[in-house]
Amino acid sequence: MHPVRKKRLLVITAIVLVLGAAVGLVMYALQQNINLFFSPSQIAMGEAPRNANIRAGGMVVKGSVKRNSDTLAVAFDVTDFQHKVTIEYRGILPDLFREGQGIVAQGKLNNDGVFEATEVLAKHDEKYMPPEITEALKNAQRSTGESAESAQSTY
Repeated sequence: MHPVRKKRLLVITAIVLVLGAAVGLVMYALQQNINLFFSPSQIAMGEAPRNANIRAGGMVVKGSVKRNSDTLAVAFDVTDFQHKVTIEYRGILPDLFREGQGIVAQGKLNNDGVFEATEVLAKHDEKYMPPEITEALKNAQRSTGESAESAQSTY
């Protein structure tokens, strides 16, 4: 092989190896920061990973909010009108948090099936609903044949 071609081949091989290592490191870093959304039905069916950062959301079930009078701990149920998931949170809830409203919580699902939230987000006006919750409610509506409005009135 000609020395010039050999040098080019070595340079190209080195560039490919460096780019491959960089892509691998970026993918590894992103894997640690991905927060996938899971609906209460997906969590109930065991599709959500345990002890990994995820997001969960749905409509807060009316009458399910239980506050600890001594601490900032609160527990409540979230539903997609098929299944319910209990969410526990320690901290100050958003001002717009209330029963019957859509929320998205970020945290981890423990081994008991309870979602331990580190952050709770509530919708910001009457017409807005987080896209993940809208899609989860549409999927639940399609599978049950029930309208979301009639299902919401029962919760």
